[in-house]
Amino acid sequence: MDDGVAGPYRVGVDIGGTFTDLVIVGTDGRVATRKISSTPDDYRQAILDGMTALLRELALDPATVREVLHGTTVATNAILEHRGAPTGLITTRGFRDTLEIGRLRYPRLYDLTWSKPPPLVERRWRVEVAERLDRLGQVVEPLDNEAARAAIRFLLAEGVTSLAVSLLHSYANPGHEQRLAEIAAELAPGLPLSLSSEILPEIGEYERTSTTVVNAYIRPVVGRYLSRLDEGLAGIGVTAPVLVMQSSGGVMSARAAADRPIQIVESGPAAGVIAAQRLAQWLDLPNVITLDMGGTTAKASIVEDGRLLHAAEYEVGSGLNLGNRLNRGAGYVLRVPAIDIAEVGAGGGSVVWVDAAGGVHVGPRSAGAVPGPVCYGLGGGEPTLTDANLILGYLNPAALLGGALPIDRESATAVFAARVARPLGMDLRDAALGAHQIAVASMVRAVKAVSSERGRDPRGFALLAFGGNGPVHAARVAAELGLRRIVVPPWPGLFSAFGLLVADLTHHFSRTILRSTRTLTAAELERCFHDLEAEARQALAREGDLSQTLGRSHARSDDVVLERAVDLRYVGQSFELRIPVAAGPLGENAIGDLEERFGAEHERTYGHRAEADPIEIVNARVTATARRAEAGVPDHARTVARAEPAVSIRRPAYFGPRIGEVEVPVLGRRQVGSAPLPGPLVVEEYDATTVVPPGCTVRRDDRDNLVIDLLFR
Repeated sequence: MDDGVAGPYRVGVDIGGTFTDLVIVGTDGRVATRKISSTPDDYRQAILDGMTALLRELALDPATVREVLHGTTVATNAILEHRGAPTGLITTRGFRDTLEIGRLRYPRLYDLTWSKPPPLVERRWRVEVAERLDRLGQVVEPLDNEAARAAIRFLLAEGVTSLAVSLLHSYANPGHEQRLAEIAAELAPGLPLSLSSEILPEIGEYERTSTTVVNAYIRPVVGRYLSRLDEGLAGIGVTAPVLVMQSSGGVMSARAAADRPIQIVESGPAAGVIAAQRLAQWLDLPNVITLDMGGTTAKASIVEDGRLLHAAEYEVGSGLNLGNRLNRGAGYVLRVPAIDIAEVGAGGGSVVWVDAAGGVHVGPRSAGAVPGPVCYGLGGGEPTLTDANLILGYLNPAALLGGALPIDRESATAVFAARVARPLGMDLRDAALGAHQIAVASMVRAVKAVSSERGRDPRGFALLAFGGNGPVHAARVAAELGLRRIVVPPWPGLFSAFGLLVADLTHHFSRTILRSTRTLTAAELERCFHDLEAEARQALAREGDLSQTLGRSHARSDDVVLERAVDLRYVGQSFELRIPVAAGPLGENAIGDLEERFGAEHERTYGHRAEADPIEIVNARVTATARRAEAGVPDHARTVARAEPAVSIRRPAYFGPRIGEVEVPVLGRRQVGSAPLPGPLVVEEYDATTVVPPGCTVRRDDRDNLVIDLLFR
């Protein structure tokens, strides 16, 4: 065994529904990895156990860890499981029921049995105060200070431990909200407080209130988790700062994440897309579709012309997210920047079940980490997609994770036959293939949600497949969509953890303008951007010693990159399109240029443009990114924790009635050379399995990626 990873080194930790992935990268390029079952009762325990094992195995000094980068589901789970803090809401008189009224959108219009999710703040804890601003921020009715004091005292007496404040038009004038914060500090020092004028200073009463309430609801939970994680890491000798992945694809300090946990709700899925973007740049692939399939879900996103697509808002707790802009109202709205990701409940642990009418379903319910698929031998009693893939011969019938996870094929076969094949009157292999194909269909829907439903033809993209199960299904997904090339990166099952290592420190700022482009001048827009950029620099300064965060002995002026954008729409529309704005002083023709670019993007996205209709700028946005010198994985990276076994066997695999069951070679990644090998074959490695079906070839490029080409016409 190698003598270890030279320090200092960096650690990426990604928590999934089934496994927690850990990656250690040394400055000399050596890499150590570990995949360990997640611990839902205390997610940090899997992190501590896995890191302790890796450090011991490699004889590493924990004190040389420079930083820990973390993708976590803690914020998401607190919302989904309704385990947030008892939260109070103070709002303007007459707006107590904003959360329940919402936008009057229903995802199941004709389903009489459907019920809206309960508000995160009970109605008795939603308190009104007398005050009023107009849309320009002018005071119509002053804040009643005594009524405000009474409201806060009432909520404190009720046992509220976190407070949200969302007053009408506070985005235009935060004065009343700031006064409420002063009163709360007098009455309850240390009470977590979320002001909508700080959390989301944008127009949209419901979205601003919902986002602020979610932040208040999960703030104590996330704060406690990150604090306990820091204590646990210190207990094993790791005192490095923790950076947390945001939904938008950047990282932020644990302290900032504890204050603004709404930024990390979609933390885990974002990391994989960031890694895919960086890999696509290295491979000179401007357009890629990502397929990230783990144990619980499958997620798709898109990188176009080297850039990520971002969503202005999304819903949490709405079930499957297929990226449909119109299918809203089933969850809790968060208006924060997030990578545009479509997600379906089709992971390796997704339960395969037959309904009363004989229909077969895969997910959305998952066996999760505990008890997991039947074949894991951990007490699972329901057939899953992993069990189906095992029956098909795609997975190792003896063990996974390099032998660390023994496989019980006999039990998986018996349960799948009893619960799926026999009720359907089908051959066992055909029933398993049917489950596999149903899961593939769900993934195809997710890919279409971020491509063809966004006006993009997926056939012009390469498919980048990762996650523990993505490479098993990638070829069938690509064939359904007409894609000709698939890339499976090194360490595919740990790819999201590597994404954490390539992310930069990022913060987002916005301000509502709501002006017609016919009346707004370039000078006015420039002043707005100038103010936002000053706020961005202050936020980065609050992160602490910027030089240390960036991994350099001193900070340089080019360490921080400020990117501008605006949200535009035709007057009367309810949705905006985001258009980038070039850096530097805006010229006289800047507004006209924005109008033209908006029209082109509207036509591209929706299929038409309205030439003569007036356009309005709704919001101005600035993204501040601090480039980190040591971000990423060196080109000479190599695994040192475990050597790849010289796999060279054959086993039967089933590819459907037309091809039948054939003996396929089972290879290790290193056994795949630069010359294309024809399928069918299987590539096995520690963290994932890649299936290359008939009609495909596979080769390994000079960056150790598996490149699969589909040979159909």
